[in-house]
Amino acid sequence: MKNENLILASASPRRIQMMKEKGYEPRVFPARISEDIPFPMSMEATVMYLACKKALWVESALKEMEKKEYPVIIAADTMVYKDKLIGKPQGPQEALEILSALRNSYHYVITGVCLLQAEQPLRRLFYEVTKVFFKDYSEDTLQAYIHTEEPYDKAGGYAIQGSFGIYVDHIEGDYENVIGFPWSRIEKELALF
Repeated sequence: MKNENLILASASPRRIQMMKEKGYEPRVFPARISEDIPFPMSMEATVMYLACKKALWVESALKEMEKKEYPVIIAADTMVYKDKLIGKPQGPQEALEILSALRNSYHYVITGVCLLQAEQPLRRLFYEVTKVFFKDYSEDTLQAYIHTEEPYDKAGGYAIQGSFGIYVDHIEGDYENVIGFPWSRIEKELALF
């Protein structure tokens, strides 16, 4: 697949970096959607719904611009699940509550992915789940961390590859999924295009 025929429906620096490290140079076209869920869904259905919504928004936005090509759009949505779905904390208090709940236990990181070729019938929709086990950490550690910029653009308030990654005891599943992009599965699905 030609790199110029790939569109990433995300401005996530981590997803962009991962694609570049794998030798891809996608066009970046972030989807502008509401992430409201119309009715209660399972964690799997929620992330797939949002990924699909992003991909379809980009496909629709491209219709006027793309005349003769049919790019492949890659959209993803990542959330954390522990008793409920957890997105990105909106401030220090929410970050503190989330990371306190995750301390010394496990949670799930789930990513929904939608791949579609614009205006063509080929669509792939799937999810990946990784179980993440956190160590214990002190209240002082949490207070120091929530006053950095790191927690606020990440589901669950942390990045496994960031400074808080030292508190991950171990994982069961795909490491790259915890970063937010289950690349091995994505690459297998892209081969179908």
